Amino acid sequence: MFQKQPIDDIRCYFGEKVALYFAWLGWYTYMLVPAALFGLITFLSGFSLFNASQISKEICEAHDIFMCPRGDHSRRYQRLSDTCTFAKLTHLFDNEGTVVFAIFMALWATVFLEIWKRQRAKVVLHWNLYGWDEDQEEMALQLINDPHYKLQRHEHSYLRSTIILILSLFMICFMIGMAHILVVYRVLAAALFSSSAVPFLEEQVTTAVVVTGALVHYVTITIMTMANKRVALKLCDFEKPRTLSEQESKFTIKFFTLQFFAHFSSLIYIAFILGRINGHPGKSVRLAGLWKLEECHLSGCMMDLFLQMAIIMGLKQTLSNCIEYLKPWLAYRCRSIPGCESSDPELRDWKHNYHLNPVHTFSLFDEFMEMMMQYGFTTIFVAAFPLAPLLALFSNLVQIRLDAIKMVRLQRRLVPRKAKDIGTWLQVLKTIGVLAVIANGMVIAFTSEFIPRVVYKYRYGPCREGAHPAVDCLTGYVNHSLSVFYTKDFNDSVRIKGSEHITECRYRDYRNAQDHNFSEQFWVLLAIRLAFLILFEHVALCIKLVAAWFVPDVPQKVKNTVLEKKFQRLRDKYQRLQKMCSSPKSTTV
Repeated sequence: MFQKQPIDDIRCYFGEKVALYFAWLGWYTYMLVPAALFGLITFLSGFSLFNASQISKEICEAHDIFMCPRGDHSRRYQRLSDTCTFAKLTHLFDNEGTVVFAIFMALWATVFLEIWKRQRAKVVLHWNLYGWDEDQEEMALQLINDPHYKLQRHEHSYLRSTIILILSLFMICFMIGMAHILVVYRVLAAALFSSSAVPFLEEQVTTAVVVTGALVHYVTITIMTMANKRVALKLCDFEKPRTLSEQESKFTIKFFTLQFFAHFSSLIYIAFILGRINGHPGKSVRLAGLWKLEECHLSGCMMDLFLQMAIIMGLKQTLSNCIEYLKPWLAYRCRSIPGCESSDPELRDWKHNYHLNPVHTFSLFDEFMEMMMQYGFTTIFVAAFPLAPLLALFSNLVQIRLDAIKMVRLQRRLVPRKAKDIGTWLQVLKTIGVLAVIANGMVIAFTSEFIPRVVYKYRYGPCREGAHPAVDCLTGYVNHSLSVFYTKDFNDSVRIKGSEHITECRYRDYRNAQDHNFSEQFWVLLAIRLAFLILFEHVALCIKLVAAWFVPDVPQKVKNTVLEKKFQRLRDKYQRLQKMCSSPKSTTV
């Protein structure tokens, strides 16, 4: 598992395309080590403040603060101190180190790609493919197979492109619609669990909804992956690509786009929409006028996003890997049921190869797509789940071996194909890197409590006029961050359990107690959140640009080797021409 991969042997048997996949996967796994360590340190640093956090202390001691009812069935007031454990757990991944880790991951993604380009250049030069022309190779193969082959010229149809764009947008809207179906499920599940006879479900409605919602999301991803692949193939065939490499490139872009929305639509909803369109107690937004929209966990929306990421990524890295290996293994075992064995060794080997699972043009494509989605989970929303690189590292250590066993023992050999890079996948990785900067900036600005804490610390807290050694600067933050709602304003307060002696309840928002409109603090926070988002993204993108400039794509040694070969060929050609010109002319006597 920890041995160096025999890339040259893989190339000799499977061809350069498969060898480059394993070279890239090995380098990606190696580069996950520093990211996993940094993420683990960020997560564990929260343990040092597990009991020392001022916010956690205030929540755990808030026995006299009651939170407003959140469900429609068996509604009751809940003490804020009941969320003590979740408040401490949230601080593990929602702390000051999260910002540093998010910037580090933006830098890591750039350095990973730049060093991979250098690594690829070394490998390709070693294989004498540095100046290889793929178009020329494909035209040569076509001429060999068909001497009457006619050149396929580049064509572009605006009508065909418009139709493909409309169909792609329709599929993207369908993916977003699937996310809305998940929202409906979560709303109905919340209503069902609230009226459940099981005490745990009734008390932990939000946690149960998040966990079951993540499972439903995983099943949806699995089903939509098969549908997206068929749709992407149909769109690609309709576009009529000129060559096989162009077909792969177009198929990659379409399939990745559909897969991105299938995987991340629900996470985008949880991170940026959940709990923000619900209204306020006494005037809640309802689905179809009946069911109350789901709210974030009492400890904040970061807990919902953390659980969703952990469950989906955990299932993707465990259950999906098991299915990916067991499916071809079982198929091979079914084909290899002992029967009439031949005594001829050569015939026996032929039968063994015949029983192996068939492969197709996009067999390697499936492996790349799986890694791209994992890379997306590792970088996008990593601010909410710092353990994502660690899970990816453990998964890849197993994935490399499983892919090798599957290709060597369970599948027929892929048709060897030349390649000098990983193709369109490199552009996909760059796109994910940019999206990761935007998503993590928005998570820190709008989902995390980082900005409200900093604003309170320097504008509203006890340290606004200077630090006081005896007082924590976040003292009073919990009370400041909760809005007040008077229970007399409930339309049916008699239905709420324990409402006899409670005159006011609290909820997470920045609203006035009288008219329930957004308070001044809300607009101040919104302005600072937007300013932080712009600053964070510009700083992170500048760091990415500087890192890309600082690390050359091609090592100087490779450039010099290529330059020397060019010079040697030019000098040899010049010497031949000089000999031809200086040779004595034959004379007739």
